[in-house]
Amino acid sequence: MGKDRSSYASLAKTLSWEDGVLTLLDQTLLPVEVINEKQESIEQVWDSIKKLKVRGAPAIGIAGAYGVLYGVKDKTDLPVNEFLQQLKTSAEYLDSSRPTAVNLSWALRRMVEKAESEVKNKPVSSSRDIFTTLEMEAIAIHEEDKQICRNIGLNGKGLIKDGMGVLTHCNAGSLATSELGTATAPMYLAFEDGVKFKVYADETRPLLQGARLTSWELQQSGLDVTLITDNMAAFIMSKGLIDLVIVGTDRVAANGDTANKIGTMGVAILAKHFDIPVYIACPSSTIDFETETGDAIEIEERDPEEVLFFGKRRTGPEGMKVRNPAFDVTPNELITGFITDKGLVKAPFKENLRKAFT
Repeated sequence: MGKDRSSYASLAKTLSWEDGVLTLLDQTLLPVEVINEKQESIEQVWDSIKKLKVRGAPAIGIAGAYGVLYGVKDKTDLPVNEFLQQLKTSAEYLDSSRPTAVNLSWALRRMVEKAESEVKNKPVSSSRDIFTTLEMEAIAIHEEDKQICRNIGLNGKGLIKDGMGVLTHCNAGSLATSELGTATAPMYLAFEDGVKFKVYADETRPLLQGARLTSWELQQSGLDVTLITDNMAAFIMSKGLIDLVIVGTDRVAANGDTANKIGTMGVAILAKHFDIPVYIACPSSTIDFETETGDAIEIEERDPEEVLFFGKRRTGPEGMKVRNPAFDVTPNELITGFITDKGLVKAPFKENLRKAFT
C-alpha cells in the first residue's frame, strides 16, 4: 500500500472557515513560504481571487461562497428585501474578479438562489435567519467539493497502471480544491492502492503553477514526480515516457470543448500526434451547459508584467507589446474522455455529458 490518505489530504489546506472567518493559503508564496492569510473583508477576498492567492476553479468557487458572506454579515438588521439586494450586489462584485472559471459564478448564483428560496418558503424569515442559512450553504458547497474530488479519484484511478508515465499541466491538485484535487485525485488514490507510476509536471508558464504548486504538493505527498518545462513535453512524449495525460478544467462547454490553463491545448495536440489519451478531470460544477461551444468562453487576459518578468527579474524589453491569455480552449476532438464525479464520460460529449449530469 502507498501512503495513508490522511498524510496528503491534510498537507495543503487551501482554505478553511472557522468561527465566521475565511482563511486562505497564499499560493503566490509557494513553495518557499507556507502562509495562511485571514480574510477580513469582501474586498480582500476579491483581491485574493484576482491575485491568485486562491486559485483553481473549485477553490475559487468555495472562496466566493464564503466571501459573499463578508458582503452581508453587517447587513442582517436590514429588511429582507434590502438584504437580498445587498447579497446580489456582493455576488456580482465577487463574480467580476475572474471571468473564465465557471465555478465562481455557479457558487455565487447558488448562494443567491438559496436566499431567495428561503424567503419564498419561509416568508417570516429575518435577514439574520437568511444569513445563517447562507453560511450553512457555503459550508455545504465546501463539503460537497471534498466528496466530488474523491469520486473523481475513484472513477479515474483505474486509468493509471503500473509503470505508466502520467503528464499533467498547471495545478488541478489539492491546492486548487478543498481536498485531493481533480486531475491529481486519480493519482493520489492510485498511489494509495500501491500502483507504481511516474508523474511529469509541466512548469506552466508564465506563473509556474506546475512548478510552484503541483510538483511541490506531489513531492510532499511522496509521489514520484519529475518537473519539466512546457517546451519539453514533446521530447518526453517522443521518448515513450508518457502514457496518459490528465489535466483539470476551468470550464467545459456543452459540446465538450474545454477551457484550461494556457498551454493545455498544445499538450492535447502533442498527445494526439503521439497517440496518448487525454482525460479531463471535471467536477459537475465546471460543466456549463449554457455555453454551447468553446468559442463562447471568455478568456481572461492578465497583466503583461507576468510575461515580462521571471520572478523579480525583467526578461522582456521595456515597452514590449505582450499577449497574456490565462487560458486556452482544447477542442473536444482532442479529448479522450472526462473523469467526472458521476463516472467516465466518452464521446459523443454533447449527448453524454448531458446524460451524465442532467
